[in-house]
Amino acid sequence: MRKTTAATAATLPLVLAGGLLLLTGCQSEKDALASDKPKLSVSGAYLPQPAMTDMAAAYLTVSNDGGKADRLTKVTSPLSGDITMHTTEGSQMKHAAALDVPAKGELKLARGGTHLMLGKLGHKPKVGEKIEFTLHFATAGPVKVKVPVESTTFRPKD
Repeated sequence: MRKTTAATAATLPLVLAGGLLLLTGCQSEKDALASDKPKLSVSGAYLPQPAMTDMAAAYLTVSNDGGKADRLTKVTSPLSGDITMHTTEGSQMKHAAALDVPAKGELKLARGGTHLMLGKLGHKPKVGEKIEFTLHFATAGPVKVKVPVESTTFRPKD
């Protein structure tokens, strides 16, 4: 059992429970470290049915509820061995080696902006099909997501 000195005890909150005086800490060291890590989730993912047989685009949002930023470094899928990340500046699409996911923020991939490009498709995806993607991050572990194939003209509701 760890001894608590008078100086240490003076800095801890006191709680009276059932007639016993208890010393409690505000936050455990483990909880403090956990809040300094990215906490990622994916939502709003979709892949419009491609018009071409060899190329498609995909969109999604990566939310980070953690206290540390992360970076999306790679995306893989059985559908394509050639997935690249792109940003759009004005009317120009540019390849991105990685995409930032800010702490307490999100990375939004959407039509006309940042997106995934899939080349050399194994097959032309059909509406209703679900395509597996694995998102690889610099800090957090990989995140797998099933992405529904929507109609070519699908637009998500904001």
